[in-house]
Amino acid sequence: MSAAKIKKGDAVVIRSGKDKGRTGTVLQVMPKEEKVVVAGINIAARHRKPTQENPQGGIDRREAPLHISKVGLAGNDGKPTRVRFEVKDGKKVRVAVKTGETIDG
Repeated sequence: MSAAKIKKGDAVVIRSGKDKGRTGTVLQVMPKEEKVVVAGINIAARHRKPTQENPQGGIDRREAPLHISKVGLAGNDGKPTRVRFEVKDGKKVRVAVKTGETIDG
């Protein structure tokens, strides 16, 4: 498995699906499943029965995981860009393919 090109806290653009074109922040990355959870994107509704912990029950809405190929790192122009790795000053850093800008330090 390769290194994660998208990390927690990154601003991403959704490339395909019902939320195509929307942006959000990565809340969680699951590298083994190749999935990410993005804030406010891919909302799934679960109908919950009343329990002792939740006596009201009702509909629980939360973000569901997306495949990592459906998201792209948001560039300065708000459009998705691919990511590559380069070694600069002896450190491995992520670089935006479109602009060549270093993403992390």
